Amino acid sequence: MASRLLMLPSAGLAHVLPTTKALSFSSSFSLRSSFKGCPLNLNSYGKVRAGGFSQLVMGNRTLIHPPGQKWEPVTVVAHKGYKMKTHKASAKRFRVTGRGKIVRRRAGKQHLLVKKNTKRKNRLSKMTYVDRSDYDNVIRALPYLKVNRKAT
Repeated sequence: MASRLLMLPSAGLAHVLPTTKALSFSSSFSLRSSFKGCPLNLNSYGKVRAGGFSQLVMGNRTLIHPPGQKWEPVTVVAHKGYKMKTHKASAKRFRVTGRGKIVRRRAGKQHLLVKKNTKRKNRLSKMTYVDRSDYDNVIRALPYLKVNRKAT
């Protein structure tokens, strides 16, 4: 019966864990390490051994760090990009429905000097959907609009 060596980073103690796999052969490859003077060895079972380094075996993953340092989670910080501008005149004219479609008012109701009957006023006051061919132009003017392009 073979055994697996587990080194805990804080205590620096080695614990031997029994395994049920029988190790018939072990071919190892040397890898270049980013840490100076400490080679990494990868055996045929995919386990990594680092000379002078602590390692923690969790399932199929092996975590390696230099001795004397505590485990700290790695936080990925991205550079804050440029904030896009909203075209305010377009923001007053276009809205998004609950399904993610862009709607606008109908044209032709602005000049009320010419008499319009009630039926025509009601028809012009309703909202209509923006054509798909105009979606790119509206989204460019309103970059933070929550648009669902796949909505039917």
